[in-house]
Amino acid sequence: MNFTRWSARLPGTQRRAAARTDDVVTQDRLSEGAVPAARAERLTAPVPAVDELPVREVLDRVPALVALVHGSDHRLAYVNDAYVAAFGLRPPGEPAREALPELHEIGLLPLLDQVLRSGKPRTVKSRKAPDGRSYTFTCTPVAEGDGAGSGGTGVLVFATDVTDHAEAAERLRTSERRQRETAVTLQRSLLPQELEEPDDLRVAATYHPGGTEAAVGGDWYDVITLGGGRTALVIGDVMGRGVRAAAVMGQLRTAVRAYARLDLPPHEVLQLLDGLATEIDANQIATCVYAVHDPNEGKLVYASAGHLPILVRDESGVVLRADEPTGPPLGTGGWMHSSGSIPLGPGSTAVLYTDGLVERRNEDLDEGIAALERALSGATGTPQVVCDRLVRSAGVTADHDDDVAVLVLQHPSRTGPDGELFRNAALELLGGVEAAPRARAFASGVLTSWRFPVELHDLGVLAVSELVANSLQHGTPPMRLRLRRTDRRLIVEVTDGDDHLPRRRRAEPGDESGRGIAIVATIASNWGSRRTPGGGKAVWCEFVLPKG
Repeated sequence: MNFTRWSARLPGTQRRAAARTDDVVTQDRLSEGAVPAARAERLTAPVPAVDELPVREVLDRVPALVALVHGSDHRLAYVNDAYVAAFGLRPPGEPAREALPELHEIGLLPLLDQVLRSGKPRTVKSRKAPDGRSYTFTCTPVAEGDGAGSGGTGVLVFATDVTDHAEAAERLRTSERRQRETAVTLQRSLLPQELEEPDDLRVAATYHPGGTEAAVGGDWYDVITLGGGRTALVIGDVMGRGVRAAAVMGQLRTAVRAYARLDLPPHEVLQLLDGLATEIDANQIATCVYAVHDPNEGKLVYASAGHLPILVRDESGVVLRADEPTGPPLGTGGWMHSSGSIPLGPGSTAVLYTDGLVERRNEDLDEGIAALERALSGATGTPQVVCDRLVRSAGVTADHDDDVAVLVLQHPSRTGPDGELFRNAALELLGGVEAAPRARAFASGVLTSWRFPVELHDLGVLAVSELVANSLQHGTPPMRLRLRRTDRRLIVEVTDGDDHLPRRRRAEPGDESGRGIAIVATIASNWGSRRTPGGGKAVWCEFVLPKG
């Protein structure tokens, strides 16, 4: 076989031939006096032609692995010394399946067929061979010419050892995988392990970290029972990836729980979070929605810091979008947030989510939200069922390119025996001091009709007496008493027009007042106070019902 003809197709041969042509042109220009004579003399030194080199000897000394096959069954024509050193002697004339079993084992033989059919070179990167080392294989079509015997076509296999690069890449992948596992573990540990279960709502949530090619982000959610039957719900997304984003998320989530205990309006909570986010990391921002549900009002009061709109599906299946108001993300500073509201009556379902659920690279964000609205309009069942259905409809898989957090809450429509466990009663406190005995009589009658045990009945009446007396002494009209029972607790709440919040204090033996809140705090399971949106305050306490 004429290796000189084969060598004309070796990689780089054309470039060397072009270089020889350039040398000839340069010599002609030098003879015309274009460059100094000394330089011309150096450029005209004789250079051996590639066609005159002993090709077999060159290939045998190449450190890369070289094999030459010909014909449709890829019969072996030649292997160089490096190939023999790596895999041993190979019998010439045999088909590649028998003569080169290592190529068959790594799946390279179909590539040889493709090269013969297309007449174009093909390359496969970093394949691990049976000798334990990794190679990049380049298969180049060659044509047998004069002196080849019978003529025909073949394939030149050129394998470069890339073991060091492959091992370095594997070490890098291992390091990235460990970092991702650390971030996922941190992220999951900072999310609530079990959601709190409000009396009036049914909630479910899910979190899906991004795929292996995407670093973990800072998505989070939470459910916080505020007392008095009210519930706070929050979902947020820290911009950025990795452990740092997860750590910032943990700090914000902890801060939200602390601020929620103050029972502030949603926009005030976001205002506090905005300043804290700037202190945590001035270069990191986060989006967030903080919402409060009060079963007595039948709506969801919320504030948004650059987050996606809440979606609410009413009992008839109509989906509402809470678009406004929306302020800038947390950490930007210098903005006054405001609160809005959206109806959430019995039979309604609300969805809070992060952008990983609706954002796609080739779609407008509004299209993703519209698709989620369509999926929610037909979603029925428990909150967990709805949650899983929305995730599936959005096409979220294990290799999704972003984190996804979804929080679903339902306000059940209760009827029959279940509805008997959720009752409300209210009394307007008109007049002066005579309102106190009317309130005690009203509370006694209501608690008797609700068939509470005698001990709980008496504690409830005592709490009503103390809260009403405190409101009559320190508050201003209008005043109102509200009693509420759920399947778990009795709630007593008194509202008035004064926004001064009471506090528990130690009364001295000679003091004539200051013991009402202390008594309520002692006999009740929990108590608290908050300012109401229209001005004024609400003071409440609750008693856990005996089981059964």
